[in-house]
Amino acid sequence: MKIEKRWVISFIIISIVCITGAFWPTVTENSYVASEFGTTDHIVPADVAWMLTSCCLVLIMTPGLSFFYGGMVGRKNVISTMLQSFICLGVVTLLWVVVAFSLAFGEPVGFGSGDHFYSFFGNPTTFAFMDYVGVLPHKQLANTIPFMLFALFQMKFAIIAPAIITGSFAERVRFISYLLFISLFTIFIYAPLCHSVWYPTGVLGSYFGVKDFAGGTVVHMSSGFAALAGVLVLGKRKNSDHIPTNIPFVLLGTGMLWFGWFGFNAGSALAANGTAAMAFATTTTSSAAAMLTWVFFDRMNGRKVSALGACIGAVVGLVAITPAAGFVSVPESMFFGFITALVSNSVVNCRLSKRFDDTLDVFACHGVGGIMGMILTAIFAHGEDASLLHGGWNVFAHHMMALVLVSIFTFFGAYFLFKVTNFIIPLRVSEENEHIGLDLSQHDETLDPKLKPITEAHYG
Repeated sequence: MKIEKRWVISFIIISIVCITGAFWPTVTENSYVASEFGTTDHIVPADVAWMLTSCCLVLIMTPGLSFFYGGMVGRKNVISTMLQSFICLGVVTLLWVVVAFSLAFGEPVGFGSGDHFYSFFGNPTTFAFMDYVGVLPHKQLANTIPFMLFALFQMKFAIIAPAIITGSFAERVRFISYLLFISLFTIFIYAPLCHSVWYPTGVLGSYFGVKDFAGGTVVHMSSGFAALAGVLVLGKRKNSDHIPTNIPFVLLGTGMLWFGWFGFNAGSALAANGTAAMAFATTTTSSAAAMLTWVFFDRMNGRKVSALGACIGAVVGLVAITPAAGFVSVPESMFFGFITALVSNSVVNCRLSKRFDDTLDVFACHGVGGIMGMILTAIFAHGEDASLLHGGWNVFAHHMMALVLVSIFTFFGAYFLFKVTNFIIPLRVSEENEHIGLDLSQHDETLDPKLKPITEAHYG
């Protein structure tokens, strides 16, 4: 088989990165800035144990998402769809180590001074190749756990964000183009947005007062709007009608996502404390309410109660509560799941949605779910000046301004990156390869043992 130049370049890049790691100078604890880092005496063992567990829980969400998506697509595209999620574990992990963690949590770059300094992203050299990221706790970002553990926890969030996008353009995207896009997305959209919301001086968190406990804005809105942009750039599939291949896969994936989401939300407390317990509780009640609301609302509209609907509803409830998990009560979380399921279900089934070929309704579930979560958080979040009910209209207005800015940044930013990717390497596979299916045309693998490997001419 002829080896294309783009694959040679990809291999050279990974070779340079890994070989550089072998010669990268080790930073000792003596080099740390004392004003930024605490000592090992500040580490709380219980917090470390819970955060290690949370890292594992969030990690399993990405394989869970691969089962969730893989069961929904047609039989010819199951492996490719699952791999698109799974490969993020490799691509984003190395990006995070080399530069993305620095962009998200490095020395702030912005404008202003003193208490009025607002930043947009971190200096990409601050923690390059995990410099100064070790066993000492960081006083501002995570003061009771090793900074390395904080970096790893945040890395799991960065991994699943681009994986979520894959459901929108499933069954028609070229694999190498997808790898390029998720790299650009992580560096230019996810990391700056993460910094703007979660870094102490980030402009969305410190100026607009955005409350995002576990990633409703950072993860789900960014991936939802990127998914919408991808749908517009790639266009419709030649055959957009398909029957989900494996509903048990979807059920399994939903269970893995729900299980992992406890680490996603409760772990965002960054400690083994009451806030983590409350986030744990609100997470499961919101999902339960959304699941039941979805299936009953389907039946009210003349549709059968389906396992697929129950699974989608459960995930929508998880998305909705994510930004507010540690800020609201259990009864309020039920309302989050209920109202978001109604809105998301209506968007999935409206005529306008049918005009766009969002294969697995990513925007309607994650994008709309993230928007609803942000709006509801701005209404219900507890704490002084935290929301409409606990601070007034000014607080709510700032959240809505931030919602508009995030929507514009993530949609148009992703649209531009899709265009750039398409200019470098065409995004869509050929019509012939789309007909064959991505499992065979992109990976020479198939669920059907009767099908034989295809010829070289069909690759690409």
